[in-house]
Amino acid sequence: MTSTATAVVVGGGLAGTTAALALADAGLRVTLVEGRPRLGGLVFSFRRDSAAGELSVDNGQHVYLRCCTAYGQLLDRLGAAHLVPLQDRMDVPVLDAGGTSRTKSGERMRLGRLRRTALPVPLHLAASLARYPHLSPAERAGVVRATLALKGLDPADPVLDGVDFGSWLRRHGQSSRAVEALWDLVGIATLNARAGDASMGLAAKVFKTGLLSAPGAADIGWSRVPLGDVHDALARTALEKAGVRIALRTRAASVDRIEGRWQVAVENGPHGGERLTADTVVLAVPQRETHALLPAGALADRDRLLDIGTAPILNLHVVYDRKVLRRPFFAAVGSPVQWVFDRTDASGLTRTPGNERCQYLAVSQSAAQEEIDQPVAKLRARYLPELERLLPAARGARIIDFFVTRERTATFAPAPGVGRLRPAARTQAPGLLLAGAWTATGWPATMESAVRSGTAAAREALNELGFPQGQLPQEAA
Repeated sequence: MTSTATAVVVGGGLAGTTAALALADAGLRVTLVEGRPRLGGLVFSFRRDSAAGELSVDNGQHVYLRCCTAYGQLLDRLGAAHLVPLQDRMDVPVLDAGGTSRTKSGERMRLGRLRRTALPVPLHLAASLARYPHLSPAERAGVVRATLALKGLDPADPVLDGVDFGSWLRRHGQSSRAVEALWDLVGIATLNARAGDASMGLAAKVFKTGLLSAPGAADIGWSRVPLGDVHDALARTALEKAGVRIALRTRAASVDRIEGRWQVAVENGPHGGERLTADTVVLAVPQRETHALLPAGALADRDRLLDIGTAPILNLHVVYDRKVLRRPFFAAVGSPVQWVFDRTDASGLTRTPGNERCQYLAVSQSAAQEEIDQPVAKLRARYLPELERLLPAARGARIIDFFVTRERTATFAPAPGVGRLRPAARTQAPGLLLAGAWTATGWPATMESAVRSGTAAAREALNELGFPQGQLPQEAA
């Protein structure tokens, strides 16, 4: 299907890539503008020369769940599903740094497992919760009662948006230990906020969709290759095959409506630039950049976009001279360490001559406001001993490399009240749409939210252009 209609998508992250593919698949002539020299937005990789050899490093550990159906569809569209597989069944090892158990070989850190069975919801987690050693029997019973109360909530209820999750948990009898060892264990990683700082509406969305919608909804997936291989290289190939013109190192300077069509002024060098004319424009950039590009009257009270805060994520990268972790990942409680992933194979370390026995771990620290700007030496002094506490095999291991990546504005802040600030895809200006994980998708700032926003923007654009329903991108379940 071809059309004379044209589109410009500003932003080459997951939202922009999704929108551009959907519009091109419907037959539009699409130009994708991205200021960086690559696609993927905040989901990217880079090369690092280290004492262990050249590494392919992800800027941060990204995971998704089986319930993230829109992101799964994007992986299928890129031909990347086999590179970012899901667990057969949810299984999360959880180490308690504050508790030990005695074994034949001595004392070991107490290990708990959050894993599901094939039983229907909510029985799929019953056996795991009954044996979860990090909570007392009374706390486990309290979790069941809170879960049943959560099951009856509507995440889209605007009243819930104004309530913080921590207060709701306290009202439902959750101890501080239960919050740390269960609710925040999941919530910090998915919301990028602790319970007391998170909108109850978004928390309800996370827990109802991930744990209470289907037995396999919370099965975890993550990339077994560098993220750039998927969301830059394969995305670029898919876009080019779809006929999308990709303009990297090109920044949108202004967006104006002139004589019934859109004019996007772009800059692609110190002396270069052009004006792109289009029937529809999708702004798939962060909220502050969107605010700067929106023409007057396009959004009622557009200054509310500036009230959507941001939240950081800190990632610590450690290369050991030996294998110190047998599992692909684990989470921790009673420790500043949150989640640890083995990135050895994905980084290419195992293919570096002389370093085949080394191991590369990535420590992902969400809601990292207090540590995001701390110097590397201070972070090293704090976290390496913690990893030794959690991983006995790391004691005495030589540190070949230690470095830090910081995303100071990794996500929008899911604070109470943020729901009323998030705009829909359609603006008041015909043919001008918004996309991004921060828009009104109903999801927190995840890859799933970004992809859903791109699909929503494309659907609205095609609707406004009068395309038949059969040509509109399908909504994810």
